[in-house]
Amino acid sequence: MPARVSGFVLANPELTMIDDYITDVLLRDLVGHDRRPVSFLAYLWLAAEQARRGASVQISYRELAENIGVSKSSVQAAVSWLRRRKLLSANKENATAIPHYTALTPWKAPSRPKPAKPLRPSQLQHRIKK
Repeated sequence: MPARVSGFVLANPELTMIDDYITDVLLRDLVGHDRRPVSFLAYLWLAAEQARRGASVQISYRELAENIGVSKSSVQAAVSWLRRRKLLSANKENATAIPHYTALTPWKAPSRPKPAKPLRPSQLQHRIKK
């Protein structure tokens, strides 16, 4: 049976790597509410590329613009907006280096280590005697 994403049937199951939140909520938020469709395209491309590589994506504004089919200045504004919205982080080795971008997923709960079980009173007394 073909995979489904947001009501669309996909012939290619590899495309199901896109989180439902991106197509169901983030699309409307960035394109409809913020009126920044290039920001959505940039996020979508970077998130997909990050998933393919399994690591952050090092790419220049020019290369990103070519990959999504928009101008470099549009990509600069989109990246700035995504960073402001905390949907994207960028790390540079120095001021003129090409940044490494990480698509963030703030809607997902961060994985936390399990808290240690509290000690019973008898265990506390045992520890104090030692």
